[in-house]
Amino acid sequence: MLNKILETKKEEISRLVLPEEGQFTKRSFYDALKNPNRHIGLIAEVKKASPSKGLIKENFHPVEIALAYEKGGADCLSVLTDVQYFQGANDYLTAVKNAVNIPILRKDFIIDELQIEEARRIGADAILLIGEALEAERLKELYDDAHSKNLDVLVEVHDIETLERVLKVFTPKLLGVNNRNLKTFETNIHQLKEIAQLIPKDTLLVGESGIYTKEDLDTVKSYGASAVLVGESLMRKENQTEAIKELYGEIVNG
Repeated sequence: MLNKILETKKEEISRLVLPEEGQFTKRSFYDALKNPNRHIGLIAEVKKASPSKGLIKENFHPVEIALAYEKGGADCLSVLTDVQYFQGANDYLTAVKNAVNIPILRKDFIIDELQIEEARRIGADAILLIGEALEAERLKELYDDAHSKNLDVLVEVHDIETLERVLKVFTPKLLGVNNRNLKTFETNIHQLKEIAQLIPKDTLLVGESGIYTKEDLDTVKSYGASAVLVGESLMRKENQTEAIKELYGEIVNG
C-alpha cells in the first residue's frame, strides 16, 4: 500500500502547481508538544477516511472538528491533505489554520521539496516525513529544507531497522513511532516499546496509531512517549471535545 501511495505522489508532483502565498501566523509545533496541556501531549487528527478503514466520518466538517478539538485541549492538530487515499484536501488545512490558534501538521506522503513549499503556502506549521518512504539521506535533505522554511518536522518510523538507518544520518527533534505497519496496515500499540529504548534523550517521542483509551495513553507514556497522535478513535465520536476528555479519563462514557 505504501509503495502504491508513493507512486501516486510522484504523479501528483509531476503536475503540481504551487498555490499563491498565504498570510499565516507561524506556530511552533515542537514547543506545543514540549509544553502540553496535560500529562501527555495530544496531536488530534482531522481525518475523513483511510485506506485501511474506509470512510471514518460521513458528516465531515473539518473546521467544526478542529474547533472542537481545540476546545477539548488538543495541543496540536494533524490535517490530512491526501486526496486519493484519505479524502483529504489542502483547502481543509487552510480553513482549519484560519480558524484555530494551535499548530497544524500537514499529514501527507511528502517526498519532494515542492510539497514542502506547498505545505508552507497553505498554512502548515509542520510536516510529516516517513522513514519507510525514503532513504535516510533523502529524508535529511527534506528535513533540512523544511527547517529552512520555518516548518517543524515529525519524522515517523515503524521499526528498529528504519530508526537505526535514520539515526546514522541525523537526529530528529520530533520522532513518531507509527504502531501501524504501512505495508500491511496491521496495528500493535506495543510496537513503541522496544523502539523507544533507542530514541536519543533529547528527541521528543510521539506514539501514533492504535490509541483508543486512557489505558492506551498510560501504556505509551510508560514506554517513553511525550505525546500521541490520535485520529480514528476521536473522529468516530459524535462530539470531539468530549472524545478528548474521555480519552484522558476526565469524563466517563455513558
